[in-house]
Amino acid sequence: MGFEELLEQVGGFGPFQLRNVALLALPRVLLPLHFLLPIFLAAVPAHRCALPGAPANFSHQDAWPEAYIPREPDGTLSSCLRFAYPQALPNTTLGEERQSHGELEDEPATVPCSQGWEYDHSEFSSTIATELQWDLVCEQKGLNRAASTFFFAGVLVGAVAFGYLSDRFGRRRLLLVAYVSTLVLGLASAASVSYVMFAITRTLTGSALAGFTIIVMPLELEWLDVEHRTVAGVLSSTFWTGGVMLLALVGYLIRDWRWLLLAVTLPCAPGILSLWWVPESARWLLTQGRVKEAHRYLLHCARLNGRPVCEDSLSQEAVSKVAAEERVVRRPSYLDLFRTPRLRHISLCCVVMWFGVNFSYYGLSLDVSGLGLNVYQTQLLFGAVELPFKLLVYLSVRHAGRRLTQAGTLLGTALALGTRLLVSSDMKSWSTVLAVMGKGFSEAAFTTAYLFTSELYPTVLRQTGMGLTALVGRLGGSLAPLAALLDGMWLSLPKLAYGGIALLAAGTALLLPETRQAQLPETIQDVERKSAPTSLQEEEMPMKQVQN
Repeated sequence: MGFEELLEQVGGFGPFQLRNVALLALPRVLLPLHFLLPIFLAAVPAHRCALPGAPANFSHQDAWPEAYIPREPDGTLSSCLRFAYPQALPNTTLGEERQSHGELEDEPATVPCSQGWEYDHSEFSSTIATELQWDLVCEQKGLNRAASTFFFAGVLVGAVAFGYLSDRFGRRRLLLVAYVSTLVLGLASAASVSYVMFAITRTLTGSALAGFTIIVMPLELEWLDVEHRTVAGVLSSTFWTGGVMLLALVGYLIRDWRWLLLAVTLPCAPGILSLWWVPESARWLLTQGRVKEAHRYLLHCARLNGRPVCEDSLSQEAVSKVAAEERVVRRPSYLDLFRTPRLRHISLCCVVMWFGVNFSYYGLSLDVSGLGLNVYQTQLLFGAVELPFKLLVYLSVRHAGRRLTQAGTLLGTALALGTRLLVSSDMKSWSTVLAVMGKGFSEAAFTTAYLFTSELYPTVLRQTGMGLTALVGRLGGSLAPLAALLDGMWLSLPKLAYGGIALLAAGTALLLPETRQAQLPETIQDVERKSAPTSLQEEEMPMKQVQN
């Protein structure tokens, strides 16, 4: 008897599992609040060089910036340059200083802003870009983008650590570590007194949040039967969408970056308390030989699900037999993901797929400009469009399977990005539609990737495998903000990069095995056995061919 038979006795889907999904909803909501926070936290409002005040007797106060700020080719005032000397204005005597220095009338000299910048505070009262003495604009704009890269680099490192540690010490214990670390480091980030302190604390916050990405989905799936994994996986992913839309509301109500960061961090406190009711994975406990704890959780599951199971029918001896079959003799390691042929093939394909999913998703999500909407409307629209695509994922994975759904959603992302390159800048409505479609497909690819990957790896290596894929995925997420800087070389180059990588990931997803209606593998042998002949007839066929 295997764990699936035990789960069938206590109920593979019922009040126990629904309560588990509800308790683990908070981490799903918190993740987009932090991952997409740079949209508001690092927003760059309109700005220009700080200027000396106009003389009291100057009659053209509104024209004062014209004397100091050059205009760009599109007619707007420059954000990063100022004239070396004030320019003459019509009907004024301003400019005598410039003429005294002998400058040519048609070639005024410009210099970088030396006295700081003035910012438009109509949309944001403050961001890290406008923070006093930080001024992450113009020559320093790379540091603004780098803040997101540092954060996702932290997620990358945290994914490795949490993946390994949760397979060794348990899902529930490491989830507590993730909650506490996120709360402490988030508060420290909000209190940052320098850019260096902010960058360090945000990087460490990313490492802590990686625990949510690695632990939550497997902890849900390991208590679910085969039939209900899809609906529960898609249902739990809607909490991410709720977090995306909630971020638009919170960002609209709180315009100061410190208070905004505080608002998305404090919910970790009730999350810590909720862990009292979150069960440890009985599958994992059995692989570790902790039979008594697994038996206690299974009985609790049966009681909540209303199953008439007594201790005789679900005896500790029966659970011990299952544990003996599934117990891990050796501690898991990342090398185990590449020791055997089938697991090595799965791991290599998954890392390429996850890199493409993350790179395209965050490339689309963090670029909310040029759509004819303000940042709050765009964020709300990007969140709302995810809901119908969740339904699409639910229907597709049930009928077309995980593999085709994964490849199809990534292909849809690539096509939306590629088509957007062909649309002229004057057709803003079409550009907006394609951007929204691309965002929907990229979210559908993300939802499928979590479900698909969790079903590919065995229980003994599931967290380790998720850690590896999340590591490479977050590498894609950390490079996505930096790829946006490629627009300095060619305006369309970032979109071309996002779409090209998504297309590569779509092709790679087709190389993975299908997991629809398959039982979750418990051991490495279960994974490798799937590549072996599945019947006596298949085993005998090569022999008959030799005899003939």
